[in-house]
Amino acid sequence: MNNWFKSGSPWIWLSAGGVSISLISVLGLLWLIASRGLSYFWPSELYQFDLTDEYGAKTVVIGEIYDREKIPVSQLAHLDLALDPKQEVLERLLIKTGNRELVSLDFRWLLSHNINKTQTPKDLVVVERRTNGNFYGYIDSVVLDGKKVDQNKLPELLSRVDNFQDQIDDLQKSDIGAINYQLERLRLKTRKYELQNELTAQVKAEIDSEVAILKKDYAKLEQELMGYRSAIARDYIVMRAMDGQLVTINFEHILKVTFNNKLNVLEKTALFFSQITAFLIEDPREANTEGGVFPAIFGTVLMVLLMTVIVSPFGVIAAIYLHEYAGKNAFTKLLRIAVINLAGVPSIVYGVFGLGFFVYMVGGSLDQLFYSENLPSPTFGTPGVLWSALTLAILTLPVVIVSTEEGLSRIPSTMRHGSLALGATKAETLWRIILPIASPAIMTGIILAIARAAGEVAPLMLVGVVKMAPNLPLDANFPFLHLDRKFMHLGFHIYDVGFQSPNVEAARPLVFATALLLVTIIVALNMTAVSIRNKLRERYKMLEH
Repeated sequence: MNNWFKSGSPWIWLSAGGVSISLISVLGLLWLIASRGLSYFWPSELYQFDLTDEYGAKTVVIGEIYDREKIPVSQLAHLDLALDPKQEVLERLLIKTGNRELVSLDFRWLLSHNINKTQTPKDLVVVERRTNGNFYGYIDSVVLDGKKVDQNKLPELLSRVDNFQDQIDDLQKSDIGAINYQLERLRLKTRKYELQNELTAQVKAEIDSEVAILKKDYAKLEQELMGYRSAIARDYIVMRAMDGQLVTINFEHILKVTFNNKLNVLEKTALFFSQITAFLIEDPREANTEGGVFPAIFGTVLMVLLMTVIVSPFGVIAAIYLHEYAGKNAFTKLLRIAVINLAGVPSIVYGVFGLGFFVYMVGGSLDQLFYSENLPSPTFGTPGVLWSALTLAILTLPVVIVSTEEGLSRIPSTMRHGSLALGATKAETLWRIILPIASPAIMTGIILAIARAAGEVAPLMLVGVVKMAPNLPLDANFPFLHLDRKFMHLGFHIYDVGFQSPNVEAARPLVFATALLLVTIIVALNMTAVSIRNKLRERYKMLEH
């Protein structure tokens, strides 16, 4: 046994065991996130429960089964249920009932003891709406132009409404949005001339002429918009709820009508992928508890790319200075200690620094110099995507510096001396020999920086991220990329949906789905950087040897 310990085998097995446990833990976590997140998009069976409560009242409940759990009978003693004395536990079901105009809560618990009959009628339907959540019930009638039509025309009507809604969205976001943006720019232009005492009668007349033309175009687009809305509003569907009440739902509020119990496996699979696609490309609704996460995806990727563009040159230049040019003195040692210590500073401290330095000091100064006509409304003196990228660039700067410097230290000094002996300058040696060989190490630092920055949330809450951003940082209005705007982020979206949501039960699956999406994006960004690093490594492999 003593010889076995001396051979080092126990430490090899211990290391292998630790790696195996870590790998199993990671795979188990990913499986948990994926199974909980993807199940949210699978079409659920719709149930009708006939109930008799402890008071003898009979009711009908329609909805989806969200969860099941078994609870001790002792916790239900206050209900005075007629149970078998030997029975210790009782099952209860969490049902999503929707129908917010009829009931106060989207979810309710049902005791299995109170359920007399469970059915899955084929004609049960779930109506996904733009507001007020889902509606569960039976279709009583479909009305088109004031006349009842056959239910078979429902897909055709929904397709027609989708076309109208797309046209409305295009008008609001592109044409009308562009006019509003230009009107705001003209207003600020007028104010700027006023502040500079340069608003002459001729300049004012020119601006008023432009405003008049834009308002005329706006009136035409508004009339066209009202025409689309009136075309949608004339049609509606009458639903019969679980208590027999008739509820009218206008087609302009309907996103999708699905007979889940009629779908076969292929149809459910097609609907599953269509709902995942909608989750990726649509905007959030209902306080982020429904709809998609496209603005959060866009904001996350844009912020990470901006951060990478900012941190890469500064990190590489700092590492080159420390390793190639800085002397071995107390000042250099102090710089290295500072870089190492910066890597251990809590991220929220960087957020406070970004808020104080970038937002209030730099942004406030920019507003005073270049955007005085906007004041007191700040332009850059408020949290935005630029300040978020700069804050995370400072946060990840030590990672890039250390990784780059390690790559530079692995290059033998003989290569530098040989290049200089052949007549190359130090700058040429650095650019043509040293940096290409060190490029894989530089990419390693960038990979680590991306992985950390994409998952950070705490500093972003102070310097730019918001619950809901009305406009993306990138649009068709000049200068196209608006770095002063606030943005949405997947990490903050998870926090907001999971802990700040008014509807916790409805938001729970979205937390797992968004977490899976964030992990996927981080892995995709890392894999892209890893592939670039491997290509660089193969390209300069012979030069390194």
